Amino acid sequence: MLEPEIIYEDENLVAVNKPAGLLVHPLKNYKLQITNYKKEPTLADWLLARYSEMARVGDDPETRPGIVHRLDRDTSGVMVVARTQESFDYLKALFAGRKMRKTYLAWVFGKLKEREGVIARPIGIVSGSTRRSTRSEKMAKEAVTRYRVEKEITKNGEQFSLLTVSPETGRTHQIRVHCASIGHPVVGDALYGRRRRANRDSRSAPPRLMLHALSLELPLPSGSMVHLEAEPPEEFAHFGGTV
Repeated sequence: MLEPEIIYEDENLVAVNKPAGLLVHPLKNYKLQITNYKKEPTLADWLLARYSEMARVGDDPETRPGIVHRLDRDTSGVMVVARTQESFDYLKALFAGRKMRKTYLAWVFGKLKEREGVIARPIGIVSGSTRRSTRSEKMAKEAVTRYRVEKEITKNGEQFSLLTVSPETGRTHQIRVHCASIGHPVVGDALYGRRRRANRDSRSAPPRLMLHALSLELPLPSGSMVHLEAEPPEEFAHFGGTV
């Protein structure tokens, strides 16, 4: 199992640096799989082994103990998890009220016209799939993402840009969908990106989805602010550097 790293903990919550490739919690239909199906290890399993009290925390403790938000399997970075039900409710309210500042790093294809910008496009579900799209009206919800260009590089004749990205809403696949919607998909994104183009040259093909949850900033119940940060993984530096 890929090992997370504890960034911060107190009696109410714990923050971890989730590695890419680790599922946050079991898939909804994992119990419906064939009888010899071996459940994939998850971040939830790792947390329960260390914080047994989480087994009673959350709106679905059996599947998502203490889990207030999630990162995609192939996204690395900061996650905050509740240790008590009171903390779960508090953190959930922070996310719902947009009182938690989230910052990501993303390597994307191409050179953006504007150094800074806002992508404000509702995101809906594509019928018959798990994909999301700014062009789908099915269950579409408001989605707002801010970005800033930090670095630009050229590899094997292809241009790439490193962005710091701040989603103001928390829609599924939001950053990936929004970047793809403006013609600059996240590098290594097999669902929304340029698979054949990204892997055209195995020497420069990314080892993973190049999206990393760099930091979370939130007020604690005491009123003090805490800044939680996870250093970019080595893959980012190897691909083209970091901020």
